[in-house]
Amino acid sequence: MFNNVKEVKEFCENKKIKIIDFKVVDLAGRWHHLSIPAERFNESIIENGIGFDGSSYGFLTVEKSDMIFKPDITTAFIDPFCQIPTLTMIANIYETDGENKRFEGDPRYIAEKAESYLIETGIADENIIGPEFEFYVFDHVAYNNKPYHQQVSLDTRQAYWNTGINDYQNLGYKVQFQKGYHVDIPKDITNDFRSKATRLLEDVGIKIKYHHHEVGGAGQVELETQFGRLKEMADNTLKLKYIVKNLAIQEGKTVTFMPKPIYGEAGNGMHIHMQLFKDGQPIFYDQDGYSQLSDIALYYIGGILKHAPALLAFTNPSTNSYKRLVPGYEAPVSICFATANRSSVIRIPGYAKTPEKKRFEFRPSDATANPYLAFAAILMAGLDGVINKIDPAEQGFGPYDINIFNLPEEERSKIKSLPKSLEEAADALEKDHEFLLAGGVFTKGLIQDQISRIREEARKVNNVPHPKEFELYYDL
Repeated sequence: MFNNVKEVKEFCENKKIKIIDFKVVDLAGRWHHLSIPAERFNESIIENGIGFDGSSYGFLTVEKSDMIFKPDITTAFIDPFCQIPTLTMIANIYETDGENKRFEGDPRYIAEKAESYLIETGIADENIIGPEFEFYVFDHVAYNNKPYHQQVSLDTRQAYWNTGINDYQNLGYKVQFQKGYHVDIPKDITNDFRSKATRLLEDVGIKIKYHHHEVGGAGQVELETQFGRLKEMADNTLKLKYIVKNLAIQEGKTVTFMPKPIYGEAGNGMHIHMQLFKDGQPIFYDQDGYSQLSDIALYYIGGILKHAPALLAFTNPSTNSYKRLVPGYEAPVSICFATANRSSVIRIPGYAKTPEKKRFEFRPSDATANPYLAFAAILMAGLDGVINKIDPAEQGFGPYDINIFNLPEEERSKIKSLPKSLEEAADALEKDHEFLLAGGVFTKGLIQDQISRIREEARKVNNVPHPKEFELYYDL
């Protein structure tokens, strides 16, 4: 948005901005923030940064926890939710040990290094991606995890389970179980919410392709963005989640991007479309190739599929992710590729036929991912496939242009499956991560931190008795 501090200060004066806010991302992909009066913003902050405790972000140990962040003024946008006029900008993390230098474990820096490595390989100079965002909009959520009481309660007025409510005026028009796809008004009670979110997102520079109700009858919706470069789209992912969540609160609603908030209902994915360009020209297209894909595109697919189990430690880094990745449901678990087939890990859209639109999507991922790490990891896997000419057909990954779940058991058993739990994903990353270290993009330290973090989260969940266990075992 800005090129220098002078432009920032002039903008603040013209727009009567009173507060400048800084967003910093942690390893898990959550924003933290710190704010200053607008008159305190100056060149020193850009050059010297603002100090903070890195250990509280999970980056450094307590005895060596001093870090600084420096704002990236090109990312600035006016926060639409602060009562005091506030300009927000994303910041980069720096180490303070010796000369201030970029922190190797800053997720945003890893995304930058991945984009630089792409150029260094000479394969392409632009990685264009387009995430799709599925989430649920609820009117009520309550949860409790005390030793003597476990509870989750979710509700939305449009849900099928509210058809018999007599406690208040009930107008009917509920959305049936898993019948929400493109459902129209008046059943679609979140239409105006999505339109408001779309306009707010457009105001901060995030271009929305479309919005609609999704399959989940209990309030599942989707926002799909226009495509952009890797780091830009990671920034936009966090901006989108921030705006959608805060708008929901403002509207008396609540939003979750959890992959599987409701048992039996459709889960929330974050499908990631991808393309490579070189000198402005698409390099994934070949009129004579399978599904009009070039050899580079197929090798790229081969790399992603080969490393898919390890990728899930970044693209699906929550225990809840694996309640969505269940065989036979809407989320793909079979490590294969195909055209227009939603049961495969890599799907090639059948409607994208021109060179500039030719692409494919990675379908397992969800929005519990840190987008900087997830997008960078997928790029690194794809580049490894191109560099090593990993042919997906020769590797047994397909193409499978049929519903995989309709295959005979003998045939289906030949197709490898994604990890079935967060622990399995951690195991896969532990065994297969050399491709991430190429070009110094990821570091062994960050990979180990990710493995340790998700293992610890898995232990926390696995050690808690589940209500279903009482149903199964209480009377034995």
